[in-house]
Amino acid sequence: MKIATYNVNSLRKRIDIVHPWLRRHKPDVLCLQETKVQDQDFPLEVFADLPYVINYCGQKSYNGVAIFSRVEPEDVAFGFQDGEAQEDPTRLARVVIQGIPIINTYIPQGYALDSPKYVYKLEWFQRLKRYFSRHLSSGKPAIWCGDMNVAPEPIDVHHPEKHLKHVCFHEDARQAYQNTVSWGFVDVFRHHYPRRQQFTFWDYRRPDALEANRGWRIDHMMVTPSLLPHAHTIKVDVNARKSEQPSDHTILWADFSV
Repeated sequence: MKIATYNVNSLRKRIDIVHPWLRRHKPDVLCLQETKVQDQDFPLEVFADLPYVINYCGQKSYNGVAIFSRVEPEDVAFGFQDGEAQEDPTRLARVVIQGIPIINTYIPQGYALDSPKYVYKLEWFQRLKRYFSRHLSSGKPAIWCGDMNVAPEPIDVHHPEKHLKHVCFHEDARQAYQNTVSWGFVDVFRHHYPRRQQFTFWDYRRPDALEANRGWRIDHMMVTPSLLPHAHTIKVDVNARKSEQPSDHTILWADFSV
């Protein structure tokens, strides 16, 4: 099973990246974040020539998640469904494919350390950990992927000493992330490449960021331990970021022998 994740940063703007990538690479599952499209405007017709079932939940201008799958999922759900006021269905999706739950998240960025949005980000991680306990078992196969908006270790961001107060690298955000991971997940990329510096995001606001490789690894593919031995390949496809009119993120994909 080949699974990919991509913060597309507006699906309609990246159709010329997503459609050819699907046709060429033929993943079994593609998880998208930040689709930025209302459900009634989702461009289903563009992908009608490809063998994918598409489940999505979006809104205008920001957020939005979608999951493309080559088979009909056995189950589909959006949002926390925990009874709290803000369910966030456009940031959290879950499907079950071949008996394996796949969680697709677009975790809040946080904006600034003194912002209520940052507090919400930290709380979001706590809610997500509780969500895992309700819907998954750490002793069974499960996959969690998406834009986590956290660089877990110094190797995961350029010049880490300059970003200690950044909302995606601050100690509190990293601890909140690691606490959620500790529920029972393993970082597939870091498992395969313990010392490799490989980014998945290069900021638009720095025109030379990609060429100078001033980036962040904030897009992740996580699995429960029972699935880890089956994760035999994981790659970052930088070509998507090098395309015309790219997202500031690129595509991360992994192959599982299941």
